Amino acid sequence: MSLTLAAATLAAAPACAESMSGALALAYSNNPDINSQRAAVRAADENVPAAKAGWLPKVTAQGSLGYQVNNVGNAFGQAGTNQKLAALPLTGQATVTQNVFDGMVTYHSIDKAESAVLAAREQLRGMEIQTLQSAATDYMDVLRDTAVLGLRRNNVKVLNVQLQQTRDRFQVGEVTRTDVAQAESSLATGTADVSAAESSLQASIARYRQVVGVQPKQLQPAQPIEKLLPANLELSIATGLSENPLIVGALFQVDVSEDAVKVAEGALAPKLSVAGQVSNSTDTAGYPGYNVFQAGVLGQLTVPLYQGGSEYAAVRQAKEQLSQARLTVDTQRNTVRQNVVAAWGALQAARAQIVSFQAAVKAAEIALTGVREEAKVGQRTTLDVLNAEQTLLNQRVQLVQAEHDRVVASYAVMAAIGRLTANNLGLGVVAYNPNQHYQATKNRFFGLDTPDGR
Repeated sequence: MSLTLAAATLAAAPACAESMSGALALAYSNNPDINSQRAAVRAADENVPAAKAGWLPKVTAQGSLGYQVNNVGNAFGQAGTNQKLAALPLTGQATVTQNVFDGMVTYHSIDKAESAVLAAREQLRGMEIQTLQSAATDYMDVLRDTAVLGLRRNNVKVLNVQLQQTRDRFQVGEVTRTDVAQAESSLATGTADVSAAESSLQASIARYRQVVGVQPKQLQPAQPIEKLLPANLELSIATGLSENPLIVGALFQVDVSEDAVKVAEGALAPKLSVAGQVSNSTDTAGYPGYNVFQAGVLGQLTVPLYQGGSEYAAVRQAKEQLSQARLTVDTQRNTVRQNVVAAWGALQAARAQIVSFQAAVKAAEIALTGVREEAKVGQRTTLDVLNAEQTLLNQRVQLVQAEHDRVVASYAVMAAIGRLTANNLGLGVVAYNPNQHYQATKNRFFGLDTPDGR
């Protein structure tokens, strides 16, 4: 970064100035979009034990308790007294059902859940990359708009001095009323530009606050991260096609869709299960002392023959969704390639623009000095001086924009190739490891609490 932007942003830098790395670390740790996606990954982890439940036994228990009175009389009208029998019929039953074969539905459901977990992790990585890129861009936007506001405020000071000098010269007859009006017009335009620059800065601060989570204080100048990038465009494209989470996640979604086809096909296969049942009844049928105990094991084979055709429709639908997932991979490859090429081109353009605008600023400074000297001896008009000042201001603003664009483009290339991560940037934060929750969850078949204690 040249002295133009650095000087503007460090004019009154306090000891507590914030760095780019600090801002990115805050965004990585606290951004709600990232934390929301992390929760989504943890939710996807729970699909694995849910799928594995297909292999585990299902145990149910039920019972009933009642009060029953039976009025027992003599048969065939024989003499005697009717007898009332009061009972408390109690029944308890336990059933255990074990899946033996379900057409490989459980097996493929587990594979599908595990592939979905990997796809969710890539979505998380993509969200982290997107957030870090947004934070870096917003950081540079605040720096740029702060510098531009400083330049425009300084321009207003210069125009005020210029207007006063023009009025003094008008009083002694060196210039005309037209020169004064031109100076007044330039000052009014410069004041309006200050208001616009203040508005732009406030908008950039709001975006920074939204992504990073804190209000920017005095931001330090930031450098491009070109040293972390591949050496050329071809290597950048190759890296993006192999590492960008859009592509990697889409490939995992293909795996998910392939398993979904097999799960749907499993509905057409025979099912075999074994059920064991134990029951005990006391005071059965309302007769005191009449107890019944039963135990048994039952094997059940179910062979689907025809159930209206819904299973066939589900298989065909899953196959079409698989085709869609494969086409999505091609779409994502094209998107990543375009993003890499565009970001790389923006970086190269910004580099060239910085060199050109640095030369333009130097030339404009020399020209302004010459015009001012010539104006003192009457060889230049006030308008010439004002035009030269405006030219210098514009070149300085464009130089600030080019320096901003170079840093932003370097982060954009890093994001497009899929390497804009906390570890690669050396942010010094504890990287979130989704595998920890997965390992603690994949075989967890009891319990209701989540990692945050809910």
